[in-house]
Amino acid sequence: MSHVFWDDVEEWHAVASWTWDAQDETCGICRMAFDGCCPDCKLPGDDCPLVWGACNHAFHLHCILKWVNSQTSQAHCPMCRREWQFKE
Repeated sequence: MSHVFWDDVEEWHAVASWTWDAQDETCGICRMAFDGCCPDCKLPGDDCPLVWGACNHAFHLHCILKWVNSQTSQAHCPMCRREWQFKE
């Protein structure tokens, strides 16, 4: 059995950091991480980009498209309830 002694670790430095430029780390619809992909996708990447609304809330493209298409009247942001418009 091996043991790890944390006293041996003096300092830890992050070499690099990467993040989406979003207010949150997860999609407000599916709650999956932005650096991953929506539940409909197998792999993160160009097929499931992050998109922003005019209200500055971000979602996976597939998630917000499903949300907008499921609304019976004018779609609203699922986070702030403002009228949904894609950010230009």
